[in-house]
Amino acid sequence: QVQLVESGGGLVQPGGSRRLSCAATGSIFRIKAMGWYRQAPGKERELVAHIPSYDIMDGPTNYGDSVKGRFTLSRDSAENTVYLQMSSLKPEDTAVYYCSAHIISSTNYEADVYWGQGTQVTISS
Repeated sequence: QVQLVESGGGLVQPGGSRRLSCAATGSIFRIKAMGWYRQAPGKERELVAHIPSYDIMDGPTNYGDSVKGRFTLSRDSAENTVYLQMSSLKPEDTAVYYCSAHIISSTNYEADVYWGQGTQVTISS
């Protein structure tokens, strides 16, 4: 069983910062990709930041256009965890943030995409 455990959401003032964490736990053989998406009310889910080749240490990170230069995705490979550092937050960053990972299970060696339960981030004064 693989789970993604998210933390760090909450209420932040405009211009502030926040860090989200996502830890992959359970029967993990290998993480192929990992990152964050978000969904605002009435909008489709969109990419925030994503590491497409998680097992390449200095591999690329993809960012959504609306967060480039403000958000940074980092990882602790030993802990199967990614961190989303969000800065210069705007009201339009308000959304439910979902962690997602493409993981090969050590139970059956099959790859699947997993999602976290979502964490609410609200930017408001």
